[in-house]
Amino acid sequence: MPKTKVALTIDADLLNRVDDLVARRRFRNRSQAIETALAEKLARLARTRLAEECTRLDPAEEQQLADEGLAASREPWPEY
Repeated sequence: MPKTKVALTIDADLLNRVDDLVARRRFRNRSQAIETALAEKLARLARTRLAEECTRLDPAEEQQLADEGLAASREPWPEY
């Protein structure tokens, strides 16, 4: 995947922690450490959004829809 160079302004203590991880060879360089952290954060946010959306579902309505789907699928399976 192509990479794009960006400039960041971050807290000095945070950068020191990143540099420590790079020095301990947890990451190859600052870019890899920051890219990994950003990707993990975005993935967590996506999971959180899915969980929030699921709380909006009405269990009774979902059950009704599932039951309708099951009723429609009770036709015999075609023979192969």
